[in-house]
Formats: sequence, C-alpha cells, structure tokens
Amino acid sequence: MTAATLSTPASRSGKPAGRPAGLVTRADERSYIRVLVVLDTTVLIIALLVGYVTRFGDDQPSGTEVPYVLVAPGLVLAWLVSLKALGCYDDRVIGYGADEYRRVSSASLRLAGAIAIAGYIADVGVSRGFLGISFAVGTVGLEVARFAARKRLHRARSRGAGWSRKVLVVGDTAHVLELVHTLRREPYAGYHVVGACIPDALLAPVAQRLGDVPVVGSFRGIPEAATAIGADTVAVTASGELTAARLRRLGWQLEGTGVDLVVAPALTDVAGPRIHTRPVAGLPLIHVEAPEFRGARKLVKGFVDRSASSLALALLLPLIAFIALAIKLDSRGPVLFRQVRVGRGGQEFGVFKFRTMVVNADALLAELAARNETDGLMFKMRDDPRVTRVGRLLRKWSLDELPQLVNVLLGQMSLVGPRPPLPSEVARYGGDVARRLLVKPGMTGLWQVSGRSDLSWEDGIRLDLYYVENWSLAADLTILWKTFGAVLNSRGAY
Repeated sequence: MTAATLSTPASRSGKPAGRPAGLVTRADERSYIRVLVVLDTTVLIIALLVGYVTRFGDDQPSGTEVPYVLVAPGLVLAWLVSLKALGCYDDRVIGYGADEYRRVSSASLRLAGAIAIAGYIADVGVSRGFLGISFAVGTVGLEVARFAARKRLHRARSRGAGWSRKVLVVGDTAHVLELVHTLRREPYAGYHVVGACIPDALLAPVAQRLGDVPVVGSFRGIPEAATAIGADTVAVTASGELTAARLRRLGWQLEGTGVDLVVAPALTDVAGPRIHTRPVAGLPLIHVEAPEFRGARKLVKGFVDRSASSLALALLLPLIAFIALAIKLDSRGPVLFRQVRVGRGGQEFGVFKFRTMVVNADALLAELAARNETDGLMFKMRDDPRVTRVGRLLRKWSLDELPQLVNVLLGQMSLVGPRPPLPSEVARYGGDVARRLLVKPGMTGLWQVSGRSDLSWEDGIRLDLYYVENWSLAADLTILWKTFGAVLNSRGAY
C-alpha cells in the first residue's frame, strides 16, 4: 500500500470484454512499462552509436585499449538500472505530470556524474567526447521518447481505452460528486472512477448511484468494496465520519492488497510548486504559498515578452505583409481591426487583430444574438456569417492574432496569460472572476491549448484563474509549445 496526494499520476483504462476489470488494469500497466523499457533501450543504443560515430567516425579508436564493444552494452545496462533505481518506471509517476521527466533527467545526470568520477579515480581511458555526446543525445532522446509514449497514452485514455487505474472514491456525497467531476474534467490524466463508498447514514436499502457512479458500500467495508469492483486505488475525500484514526486504520487494511491509497484535500487548482508538506506532530500540514503578482520573476517575464515579440515581428514581417494584402483584396475595409479590451488592473487598451469580419460586424451582432453557441458572457458561432473568406482561414490558423505582438511589445499584453476580455464582459464580472485582471492578458494561454472556443464559459474562467494563481516561466514555455499543436490541429478555432 502506498499513500499519496491526488496529484499522484494515474490513468484511465478501457478493458476488453470478458476479462476481470482488476486484471486488465494491471496487464495494461505492465504492457505500457514494457513499451517504455523497449523505447528507452532503443534510444540508448542509438545515442551510443551517435556518440561513437561522432567521436571516432569510421576509424577505429587509436592509442587506447578500451573495448568499446563491451563498454557500450555495459553503459546501456547501467543507464537502465539508473532509470529503474530513480523510479522512472513507477506506475505512480509515468503517464502524467512533470515528475517523470525530472526523474529521467536526474537518472541520466547522476549516472554521467558517477561515471565521470569513477573514470577519473580508476584512470580509465574511455573517451570523454564519446561519453559527453552519448549522454547528451541519450538524455534528450529519452525525454522525447517518453513524451511521444505519453501522448499516445493520453489519446487512448481520452477514448476510454489504454492503461489506467480504477478508483473507488470514499467520502460524503457532495465531496464524492465534486471529486468525480474534477477527475473527469481531464480524462487523459487517467483517474477512472468505478464506484463510491459513503457514510452509513446515507446508505439506502436499495442500490444507489451518485450520478452514474454506483455506491458499492459504506466506510465499514472499503477494502472489500475495492476488491469487489476491481479497484486498484482508493481516493479518500472529505467526510466528517472519516477521522484520522479511521483513515490510518484504512491504510493498514490496504497493506499487501496491491490497492493504493490517495488522499484528496479540499484544495483544488493549486500548482505543485506552491504546495509544501511539513509534518507537525505526525500531522502532514499542507502549506500553500501566496500567488506572486510582482517581483523579480515578473520583471523577467516582461523582458522575455518584449524581446520575443520584437524578434517575432522581425521574422514574421513577410507573412504579415502577405496577410495584409490578402485581406485588402478579399473585402472592403481596413486591414487591421482595433478593439477595446481590458488589461491588468482594469485598464483599457486597444488590441490589434487582422480584420476577419465585414466592416459592419458590430451592427449585425444584435441580429445574431439568439444564435450564440456558447454560455457565459461571450458570443461564438461556428458559421458566423460576418466572417470573410480570408477571415475564416486566418481564424483557423490563429493568424488573425499576429498583430497582438505589437500589444506585447508595448507592454499591454503578455505572450501567455488569460484571454483579454471586453469591457462589457468585465462590467458583468462577479466574485472571483475579477481576479483575471491581476495579470496581463495573453496572446495565448491555457484556454487556447485546452480547446479555445469549444470550452464552456465556466471551464475557460477556471483555466484563466488557475494560470493567474500558478503562473511560472516554465509553465509559459510549456503553453507556448502546446500552442503550436493547438493551432496546427485547429481545435476550437472558429
């Protein structure tokens, strides 16, 4: 039995008909791990070949008695052992989250350091150029291979197939429903809820369901319920009846059963770097750092934004000129469209975009209001008659937003941030939604890489608020990278 917070990586699986649910999960898990081992081994062999050919070419190494034909297999084996030792094949790490990538890099760097020290002490004549190139290529290759394997796994999970953990959720009815909703919001993460246990007082004499989740027992028989439905993970959420003593006893009961225990705190949408666990008197207290809205990191972010936007404008100038010409030839009106949006602190500014609609688009909006296809405060239509022919292509590939690089250069926007809202939207903001204005709006953000116009208003706001609270330069780079994929797939673009 292992205990962890709910951020522990897991998965979502589909099972072939006619096979026991629990067995299918473990079989799929082992199959995925075997694929990772094969991928890692292949990458390492290629890396050593690249290192050897780059260092020595077609010539045999001269002036040394080192048998590279034996060194290479030994290095591959040592590398795989290092990956295993640092938990790179741990089912709680692989498949979701950044910890898998960190462990792979750490295993590679530690092995490289150990070999360098051992080689210096033993005075072994293995070429440092060979080792340096091999480790550089191998480390990058391992990360790329893991990324490709994970993407394939995520696609399978989103279809309801692939390796997964089956989860039994334990807690009060309201908290169970909330946790189920949270887990299903990101199906590629892989938590597949198969049942729930609720307090005795809430049990009915007939079979119950919470939504589409069957109630399979009470707090008195959690291990038996997990076994009965083939669950390999018990996720405990808030409940007044589930005291610390009962939770500790549950952990003891699950020992040796192969069922993992995870605890879901009532804290959501807070990124890992802001969370620190400190044991006090045997109680793991979770410390949550306040969001950072100013300081040195913000200055660095502003510098990166302006530097990158100026470089991008210079490189994309020919494309911008071509788009401007196409818009001019396609329809009557200006090339650029300037619209008032609200930025950080509620300050209004004019956002620049390539014009994708007819010149009287705003006047026609009232006639189309009844055909709005989204909820909340935004207006979206898949086949908006106001959009021009060139405009449809620009929107499909998000090229209409290129002029916003000027807004970034002027310091009004950031490359990554919440969607820039209209003044009419801000006027109707209530409660927590106004926190979106604590940071600069962005050309792209979590809303774009997560579905853009396909998202509901609630999900879009949730993603924006998550970014506001948990932004980091590393996260910005990840979002920028994912933006290219979202644009190429044209997902949610209309």
